[in-house]
Amino acid sequence: MADEHPENEAIGRVTHYYSHLEVAAVTLEAPLRSGDRIHIKGHTTDLVQPVESMEVEHAQVEQAGPGDDVALKVTDHVREHDKLYLEE
Repeated sequence: MADEHPENEAIGRVTHYYSHLEVAAVTLEAPLRSGDRIHIKGHTTDLVQPVESMEVEHAQVEQAGPGDDVALKVTDHVREHDKLYLEE
């Protein structure tokens, strides 16, 4: 799978997972754009995918920044406290 990331390189943290929607609620600490390749990593989570759908307050957005709470469509189950990283 993808390379390991230093803890301090996380750009966000999962605050909730909505299984019926396959959506992760994430609080961002750095900018994120549609099309960015992300890696969500946790104790039992290891997911790499592109950002294909991102919403802020139920509105579709192309990018979001530090402090924003975003909803990301994910391809697999993620968990609270999982870390979000940008893949090169």
